[in-house]
Amino acid sequence: MARSDRRPFSIHVVFFFLELLLLVAAAANVLSASASNNTIRPRNELRKYKRIRAHLKTLNRPSLKTIQSPDGDVIDCVPFHLQPAFDHPRLKGLKPMVPEISSNMSSSTPHRPYADPPERPRGHEASDLADGEDIIQLWRTSGETCPEGTVPIRRTKEEDILRASSVRRFGRKPAARTRRVSEGSGHEHAVGYAVGDQYYGAKASLSVWAPRVASSSEFSLSQIWVISGSFSSDLNTIEAGWQVSPQLYGDNSPRFFTYWTTDAYQATGCYNLLCSGFIQTSNKIAIGAAISPISTYNGRQFDISLLIWKDPSHGHWWLEFGSGVLVGYWPSSLFSHLAGHATMVQYGGEIFNTRPSGSHTATQMGNGHHAGEGFGRAAYFRNLQVVDWDNSLIPVTNLRVLADHPNCYDVQARINRVWGSYFYFGGPGRSVRCP
Repeated sequence: MARSDRRPFSIHVVFFFLELLLLVAAAANVLSASASNNTIRPRNELRKYKRIRAHLKTLNRPSLKTIQSPDGDVIDCVPFHLQPAFDHPRLKGLKPMVPEISSNMSSSTPHRPYADPPERPRGHEASDLADGEDIIQLWRTSGETCPEGTVPIRRTKEEDILRASSVRRFGRKPAARTRRVSEGSGHEHAVGYAVGDQYYGAKASLSVWAPRVASSSEFSLSQIWVISGSFSSDLNTIEAGWQVSPQLYGDNSPRFFTYWTTDAYQATGCYNLLCSGFIQTSNKIAIGAAISPISTYNGRQFDISLLIWKDPSHGHWWLEFGSGVLVGYWPSSLFSHLAGHATMVQYGGEIFNTRPSGSHTATQMGNGHHAGEGFGRAAYFRNLQVVDWDNSLIPVTNLRVLADHPNCYDVQARINRVWGSYFYFGGPGRSVRCP
């Protein structure tokens, strides 16, 4: 009997130790998987950090001088031939077009500027701003400028890239960014446009404001578009204006910007100088830098004049800012359809609506007020012109206006002897009228 009592006890002990071993093995597997995940995570972070550092090295070039802006921007005065534009495969060996020769650049310098200014459109006059004051950028308030032979480039910081969805998409727009392809994409417009002819440029003066942007992933802008192509994968655009984009710039200041694409914003083009392509020639304007001063509601109004046109002598698309400053140009070799002419020009505002909490965004367009409030209370575009086949600036006579969501943002066109064709536009976004 004693032996039979001990046998069940031995079996229970064996089962106990087997269960214990299984538990230990399971715990070991969990710890091993956790350790593996903890190892993978730092590796991924390290790879991302290396990509960011490599991209910063590509964007931020050696400079001859650095200027600190009051808003925290750092402006690098980069030698003309070292700017990012010349990394583009289609621009290798290109003979640049620059209106003045820098005295401190030798004839052996690669991409040496030479005196060959573009042919400005007939009927063009140097534009003054509202109230006759010159508009400037904040980095210029100290009186410092970049020396001749250099171009001012806003320095990109690590935190700028970290705010983007990815290193690859930094400085690029998502698809569906023009009025004709914006339905359902979150992009909303209130614009005036001309279509039905061959266009070789566009000009307008646009009031500068600081609209409130409700989310860091949203933006508000006011710009000119020069467009050609079929609003699908082969869309070509050239764009310039001002924008408030916390994700791109890290603040809520209105900033002068440019953009271009040849494939409907898929893989080509970028904002400002954040990829190769646009060739800057001016040492006075920093693309991407804040504009100052700005308009005030029921107060003084400030606007900037922008002209984009195709130089008939060489075929490149030039950009002029303010009263005669040639900022630079997009070489015609970048484009397919715009290598010839544009089929549409468009002026106006755009916002991006992420529909927070399922309702319309409260991001403002223009200055956050509807077009019907008029001068001093609503944003405007004035003196709308296009460049025709003969390189002549002519008033827009067939202006059409359209707002994607007029209860949220609207537009009203008018005409008079001083401002020619013009319009007011904008709105507050989410409101009783725009739920």
